[in-house]
Amino acid sequence: MSSSQLKRIGASLFIASSLLSISLAHANEDGLIKTLTGYNINEITPTPSIKLKFGGWVETGFSGNPRGPRNKSNYPVSFNDGANQFKLHQLYAYIEKEVDPSKNTWDIGMRADLLYGTDAKFSATTNFDTSIFGDSPKHQLVFPQLYANLFAPIGNGVTLSIGHFYTLIGYESVMSSSNFFFSHAYAMRYGEPFTHMGILFSYPVNSNLTVKNGIVTGWDSLSRHTPNYMGGLNYATDDGRTTLAVSLITGDTRTGSLHENHNRTMYSVVMEHRLLEKLRYVFQHDFAIETRATETPSAAWYGINQYLLYDISKQLGAGLRVEWFYDKNGTRVMGDGNNEDFIGITAGLNYKPVPGITLRPEIRYDLATRHHVFRDGRDNDQILLSASAILHF
Repeated sequence: MSSSQLKRIGASLFIASSLLSISLAHANEDGLIKTLTGYNINEITPTPSIKLKFGGWVETGFSGNPRGPRNKSNYPVSFNDGANQFKLHQLYAYIEKEVDPSKNTWDIGMRADLLYGTDAKFSATTNFDTSIFGDSPKHQLVFPQLYANLFAPIGNGVTLSIGHFYTLIGYESVMSSSNFFFSHAYAMRYGEPFTHMGILFSYPVNSNLTVKNGIVTGWDSLSRHTPNYMGGLNYATDDGRTTLAVSLITGDTRTGSLHENHNRTMYSVVMEHRLLEKLRYVFQHDFAIETRATETPSAAWYGINQYLLYDISKQLGAGLRVEWFYDKNGTRVMGDGNNEDFIGITAGLNYKPVPGITLRPEIRYDLATRHHVFRDGRDNDQILLSASAILHF
């Protein structure tokens, strides 16, 4: 190993360890504004009767690649795809008015989200917000959610969402504050949709089961695709220790000629179980098939993600993610027509030194079992030493 590679490893380890060296302090869900000023922005809104909620965060991160690829890319790992680079990943803000089903009366709500940074390009919607600031390969501005809610006191209460919203599919989220790890699983990045435009109905059958059904304009598109069905079931046990989410999206899509439709169908199963008071286990399985996606009759991609998340204290948590993703015919990840198995193992920490700040160091190992896809196509594996900081408003 060369001296330059050793220096990169040392720098990466220094950054990760520095993020952990801050002394422990009491942490809670308050934002940084309240920590610094004592004021909660949601308690001083000029329209308290409307009950608007404001929030957001800023996330910056560094992803260290000891092998120093010449193209400065960690690809096919994405989001934190810049090798040995600091990035502004997310400047995220939202405004929301939630409906209140407990009143059992008609109610109207809404939500609007704004995302700026290097993560924005992954959640851009075709024919909607892909080029607000031009075609910059670095920072973009997108509106991943912009929808209205209507609650109708019918039966146990029906909630209608209409507009642009995040998908039901999968476990991980575009929103960095909703994820334990800095990096993302292959399934989330390459196998699942991010957003949809359409309508979605949600109905609680009882205190354990909620059913969702809707019509959307395909995957990450405003108007290019024909209508798709998307729905799901959410189940929780009485004690809340176990939850199960099953979701499905199916319909015609257009990936080549705008005049040639072919079916794409995907389901996702996510089960979360609290093994101990401080230990949670998450199991995710995705499967998708697309007809006439390439010159072959069909393409398929599927995989399994597993998570162990442990709360060491109120300020510190530890996590492990083990994932396998199979890309049949190479249509989702490399786009080269080759079958490939991707394996990823990630270990990381979540540390909250003060209210409003979350630090997320991690070490990640990736392996492609069939081809050399890392470090400019010269290696079949790679190690990343990364860390991010999230400052909550």
